[in-house]
Amino acid sequence: MLKQSTDDFALSRIPLGARRPMWEVFMIRFGGVVCLPLLMTGAVLGHGMTVRDAILATILGVVILEIVSFLVGVAGAWEGMSTSFLTRWTGFGQLGSSIIGLIIGISCIGWFGIQNSIFANGLIAAFGGRGNFQLMALITGLAITVIVVYGYRMLSYTANIAVPAFLLALFYATYQMIGHYNVSELFTSAPSGSPLSIGVGATMVAGGFMVGAVVTPDLSRFNRNARDVFWMTLLSLLLGEIIINFLGAMMSHAVKSSDIVVIMYKLGGWLAALLVIFSTIKINDLNLYVASLGVTNFLDAAFGYKANRGVITLIIGVLGTTLSILGILDKFISFMVLLGVAVPPIGGIMVVDYFILKRFRKELEESRLQNSLPAVSERLNPLALLAWLAGFLVGYFIKGGIPALNSLIAAGIVYWVGMKLCAALSGRETIRFIDSKA
Repeated sequence: MLKQSTDDFALSRIPLGARRPMWEVFMIRFGGVVCLPLLMTGAVLGHGMTVRDAILATILGVVILEIVSFLVGVAGAWEGMSTSFLTRWTGFGQLGSSIIGLIIGISCIGWFGIQNSIFANGLIAAFGGRGNFQLMALITGLAITVIVVYGYRMLSYTANIAVPAFLLALFYATYQMIGHYNVSELFTSAPSGSPLSIGVGATMVAGGFMVGAVVTPDLSRFNRNARDVFWMTLLSLLLGEIIINFLGAMMSHAVKSSDIVVIMYKLGGWLAALLVIFSTIKINDLNLYVASLGVTNFLDAAFGYKANRGVITLIIGVLGTTLSILGILDKFISFMVLLGVAVPPIGGIMVVDYFILKRFRKELEESRLQNSLPAVSERLNPLALLAWLAGFLVGYFIKGGIPALNSLIAAGIVYWVGMKLCAALSGRETIRFIDSKA
C-alpha cells in the first residue's frame, strides 16, 4: 500500500486515467510561484526601481519563463513523464539521464535545506525571537518531508490551504497599504535603495525561477493536454510573478525597505507576517518532490535499482533537514547558485531533441498508445553532455544578459549544431548512438 500511494509514477508514464484537472495542477504550480521568495524579489525590485519599471522588468522575465515552461511542459504532458525520466529519450540517454537526475536532486535537496532554515528563522522572528532554531528547523523539515512522502495528492492538499492563506495575508497588507498611503504617489515615487536597471530586474525574475521552468514536466505530466499546460503555466506566472511582484514593489515603496518580513509586519501585523512565512511550505514541498523524482531516476538509470519515491523522500528529507540544523548549508549557497546555472541547459537540449530533431518521437508515440515505455533508449549521448557543459560554461562565465537563459540557449544551439554535423558526416538525416534496452 505504501508503494502504491507514494511512488507517484516516478519511473513510468502517468496513464490518462490518472491525469488531473487543470485547476488542480495549477494550484500546486501557483503555490510554488506564489511564495515568500517571490514577494522578496518584488520588494527588492521596488527598493531599487520605480514600480513602473519593476512591472516592466517582471513582464520581460515572465515572457522568457513562459516560453521555456510551456515547451518542456508540453513534452511532459504528452509523454506523462518527469523531467529527469524524460531526458532518457530527449537527448541524454540512460546514463546521461542519471547524471541529470543527480544534478536536479542535489540542487533541490540543497534548496530544501536552505528554505527550511529561512522558514525556521522566520517563525522565530515572528514569535519575537523566542524559540530554538535547531528544534524549529527539525519540526519544519520533518513536517514537510511527511507531506511530500505522499506525493501529488498531499501537494494538492497543502496548496489548497497554503495558497489562500498567503493571499489572504497579502490582500490584508494591501488593504492596509491603500488605507494609509497615497497609491498614486507610491507608483511614481523614487526607489529608496541603490538603483537597478530593467535588464537587471528581468534577470532577477527570469533567473529566480528558471530552474522551476525547466522542471515543469514534474507537474505537467499530470496535465491532460497541451491546452491545460498552456493555461497552467501562463496563469501561474501572470497571477503569481506579475501581481505579487507588483504588490511587493508597492509595499517596498511604502515602507522604504526590502525586508519582506518587516514590510508584512508593518502593514499587516504579526499574523500576516506569519502567514507569509508559512507560504514557504509550498515552495519547499516542491523542492523536495522534484528532488525525490531526480534521485529515484538516478538510482534506476545508473544502477538499475527501482527505489520507492516515498522512501527516497524520507531519506533526502532527513538529510536536508539535518544539513539545515547544522547550519552547513549557509556555506554552500554559492555552490547552490552554481547548480542553478547547471539545470537550465537541460531544458535547451530537451526542447531541441524533442521538437526539432525528434529522434525518439516515433518510439515515444507508439509506446504512448500502449501506456508503456519505448523498448530502447540510448545508453549515452556524448554530444548532449558536451552541449550541456558548453551551456553551463556560458552561463557561468558570461555575465551579460540573463545567465540562466544564456546557458539554456547556448546548450540548445551547440546540441543542434553538433547533432546536425555528426549526421552530415555519417551521411544520415539524423544520428542516434548505441541503443540499449530502456
